[in-house]
Amino acid sequence: MKPFIRYLAGLLACAATMAASAQAYPQRPVRVIVPYPPGGTVDAVARVFADSLGHQLGQTFVVENRAGASGSIGSEAVARAPADGYTLLVNASTFAAGPWLLKSLPYDIHKDFTPITNLGEVPLLVTANPGVPAKDLKAFIALAHQAPGKYFFGASAAGSASHLAEAAISYEAKADIPVVLYKGTGPALTDLMGGHISAVIDAVPSSLPPVKAGRTKALAVTSAQRLPSLPDVPTVAESGLQGFEMVSWYGLWGPAGLPADVVARLHDAVRKAIDSPRVKQTLSEQAFVGKGSSPPAFADYVRAESAKYGRLVKAANITVE
Repeated sequence: MKPFIRYLAGLLACAATMAASAQAYPQRPVRVIVPYPPGGTVDAVARVFADSLGHQLGQTFVVENRAGASGSIGSEAVARAPADGYTLLVNASTFAAGPWLLKSLPYDIHKDFTPITNLGEVPLLVTANPGVPAKDLKAFIALAHQAPGKYFFGASAAGSASHLAEAAISYEAKADIPVVLYKGTGPALTDLMGGHISAVIDAVPSSLPPVKAGRTKALAVTSAQRLPSLPDVPTVAESGLQGFEMVSWYGLWGPAGLPADVVARLHDAVRKAIDSPRVKQTLSEQAFVGKGSSPPAFADYVRAESAKYGRLVKAANITVE
């Protein structure tokens, strides 16, 4: 019996160590890398959750913006970081589309990261600068048909939900609307408000404030239903592209090999954040729907989304220079 007793004692000690580790994490500040400049929706979402996780877990979660190369610079930094839970990534739909658009990614999105959870999703808003003579998307598409190549979309990054939605609309509408790629939502919206580009399709949290301030105008929303906050703005489907629907989603990852107890602790904290009245109110005001899916479910979702984007990239012949 002695070998069995030693074996059982070893199992109990291992379980105790794992439990202690879960309770101990985090013991120092955690870096949350956003691979885009400040001012965009990914940055805003990361800051809301970083603040909540910091309060729950008793350590500072510091958001660090590391922009460049359509999000691959910041993402690579996480892929190469120690798998200890102190370097995390908040990214969006662009992460799943990247392999189809960027020829030499320095990482594999499925092998080099640990999926933790889907933070949530938001619809996109099609907005134009006030100088564009169109009151809605249907009229904007008509302008593009009348003057091919004259009107430009601006996208937050190559492969972003912004870029894919713009390419899909141009493809389905059979309209020549070139896309200018930026290094983040902030620069794209700045050029839109300055009249340098015609329109931008981006997530509601970043697109809505300029609309409310009168610096841009809303043409359409990409969700299946109109938004309560913009009841007079039609959906893309209502604008002549039947069945069109696209959302921008946001997730939390760590480096590959992240310990299961750390993953579980972070996932639990995100779930509590989503359910907290303060976070729920902040996010609902931006039409953000929290998810908090399990790590395995999130991994499956990322694979399915990546395959979907691959089909769209091929059908619409979307390319990145």
